[in-house]
Amino acid sequence: MWAKVIWGILIPLLGTCLGASCVFFIRGEMDPKLKKGLVAFAAGIMVSASFFSLIIPAIEESKSLGRLAFLPSVIGFLIGMLFLLALDILIPHIHNDNSEEGVPSGLKNTTKMFLAVALHNLPEGMTVGVIFAGWLYGNESISFAGALVMAIGIALQNFPEGAIVSMPLRAEGMKKEKTFLYGVLSGVIEPIGALLTIFAAKVFLPVLPYLLSFAAGAMFYVVVEELIPETSKGEHTNISTIAFAVGFVVMMALDVGLG
Repeated sequence: MWAKVIWGILIPLLGTCLGASCVFFIRGEMDPKLKKGLVAFAAGIMVSASFFSLIIPAIEESKSLGRLAFLPSVIGFLIGMLFLLALDILIPHIHNDNSEEGVPSGLKNTTKMFLAVALHNLPEGMTVGVIFAGWLYGNESISFAGALVMAIGIALQNFPEGAIVSMPLRAEGMKKEKTFLYGVLSGVIEPIGALLTIFAAKVFLPVLPYLLSFAAGAMFYVVVEELIPETSKGEHTNISTIAFAVGFVVMMALDVGLG
């Protein structure tokens, strides 16, 4: 079982690696329309995954509470949002408006970029970890197929992310191999975070509904704070809307059809 878990939590990193490899095939900067569409697609996947793979299972796990079955999901969701808000404040990162508020002036641009993406990827790794922990420890509401679908969904979301990280660095003159490495490293926190979450979940398995909704809240924070503002800036917002819808239904189809 552990072999399946290890392979499963590495799937999202594969998506990041494939996205980062775009530096070997695409010249110059990424087209703004394409970038906006990819970010919106990623946002749609994350929202869909949060709802179908995390919040619904969390509510189902709490059915014994009757009409209060929603309570663990509400509490976990809000704690997840607050946790990411705290990280957002404490860890230096780049805001979507390209300001450098909260970032020590001594940090290089590449370091700032790495910290920003690491913060962004943390809840995704936690999400994959929680889902696989539920399956690993015998939770009936979570199947291996469902956990695998979540990992694949995050990998799809990570493909554009890997490209968005590596392409700007390449446009600034950094060597292709180095930009690819930065793109890959930006996703390494995900399997690490997933593995740590799996070990922690064994202790906190009785509160799995809180953990599931916690991961959902963390992912929603990333979407609202980082992704949506990026997709709504400037022109071509229709592209963002369509791409978001496509990402949402793709993840929904995977989760409902295969999970």
